[in-house]
Amino acid sequence: MYSHLTFAQLEQETDRLARGLIEMGVQPGHRMVLFVPPSLEFIALTFALFKAGAVGVLIDPGMGIKNVFRCLNQVDPDGFIAVSLAQAARKLFSSKVPNARFNVTVGKRWFWSGPNYSDLLGGPWTPLDAPDTKSTDPAAIIFTSGSTGPAKGVLYEHGMFAAQVDDIRDFYDIQPGEIDLPGFPLFALFNSAMGVTTVIPDMDPSRPAQVDPKKIIEAINDQGITQAFGSPAIWNAVSRYCVEQGVQFPTLKRVLSAGAPVPIAVIERMHKVFTSDDADIHTPYGATESLPVASISGRQVLAETAEQTRSGGGTCVGELFPGITVRVIEISYDPIPSYADVQELPTGEIGEIIVQGAVATREYFQRPDGTLAAKIPDGESFWHRMGDVGYFDERGRLWFCGRKAHIVETPAGRMFSVRCEAIFNEHPRVFRSALVGVGERPQQKPVIVIEPEAGAYPEDEPARKKFTAELAERAAGNPLTESIETILFHRALPVDVRHNVKISREKLSVWATQQLRATS
Repeated sequence: MYSHLTFAQLEQETDRLARGLIEMGVQPGHRMVLFVPPSLEFIALTFALFKAGAVGVLIDPGMGIKNVFRCLNQVDPDGFIAVSLAQAARKLFSSKVPNARFNVTVGKRWFWSGPNYSDLLGGPWTPLDAPDTKSTDPAAIIFTSGSTGPAKGVLYEHGMFAAQVDDIRDFYDIQPGEIDLPGFPLFALFNSAMGVTTVIPDMDPSRPAQVDPKKIIEAINDQGITQAFGSPAIWNAVSRYCVEQGVQFPTLKRVLSAGAPVPIAVIERMHKVFTSDDADIHTPYGATESLPVASISGRQVLAETAEQTRSGGGTCVGELFPGITVRVIEISYDPIPSYADVQELPTGEIGEIIVQGAVATREYFQRPDGTLAAKIPDGESFWHRMGDVGYFDERGRLWFCGRKAHIVETPAGRMFSVRCEAIFNEHPRVFRSALVGVGERPQQKPVIVIEPEAGAYPEDEPARKKFTAELAERAAGNPLTESIETILFHRALPVDVRHNVKISREKLSVWATQQLRATS
């Protein structure tokens, strides 16, 4: 049973909600935390906040209560629009958010006052006289996942969202009237701006790896989905089930997957479930601070770059979006005061990736230290440091070799996570692997941590020795990995809370250190 809103109904509902916010005292610039799960209400409330001129604050609750309150402390919100449980927490810990005076409950009020969603709607619709907003006015604060450090609030301006919509629509030729299944809630907002119908999937967006493939398949085939967006973890689960059960998607023509490199095996399985000759899976590359930057299609991967990836060449993220400028510069762990201080690297040489364009955000909210570390002033403009390392090939395609924070600095030189892990991931019983460093830079010991495929974990010493010997032979056969002598097994590598695919190598490094101490 599906509930729905037409675009006309959504336009009127957002007008009514925005008027309700303005009448309760919300003014342009007020910071309103939105704790509402993916739903029609989530979409309507987000656009209502835009219309009211307020700044929507989005924090992933999956990062844990302590980290959530750390984010709230940075923001000092003026109010909450939230489900009952979140409003209860806000009320119980009111001393931590002392200025949150505009509060709307989505659901039942328990022991607090204030309007609920229905109250905010007010009476019948009349056209809204919305406050004027400029392209440089703040629109939202979206917190990073915190996968490589404390979560930071990325300040978005209205013009940045508009640029994202234009870039994504034009690059992928997304047409009004298409039907999208967004496995990541924010993509539903792009749909509304593009005239694309959104079908909200029955899943927990904070646990994409635990998605029920049958529910995704049902939504795609029942609703005639033409496009779907989601973490590689979603498509890993869905494609495995589809291939095993012989399920195909006759209406699906475009899948977008981001958050981490999409494994080649997932791309191969997805191509087995498409029925249209034009259907493909695309990987847009970017970050919360700058998206989109580049993109590559599954067909390009399988035909042109897969073998290089398998042999340790990194992951090709493809051609740049129009209007985006990317440079590869000498790796530095320090702030860079001016673009005049950077050293650009030639084609084929691995360095730090920096980006310039209309979709690049200017700053982190109330985090001048983070802004200083991540932005490079360049006259009246700036560059964003992606925190990634990679290189350009001779065809001008961008390749990703891992996070800068995950470089292992050994006496023999730098080792890049994505390049080294690819060698081990080709073993048929390896689901994924993680390169970590034990010790201090630049004297780190490289360690590879293996998560075996389901049912392949070595449960006894003979099995462990056999599996280890096979992996050691593979390592010795490639100059990228020949220095790796320590192989550890882990039943489930820790991953980020947002996409469930970014491996938390910082945690694994601590774990590996403990393992080595225990066996020494």
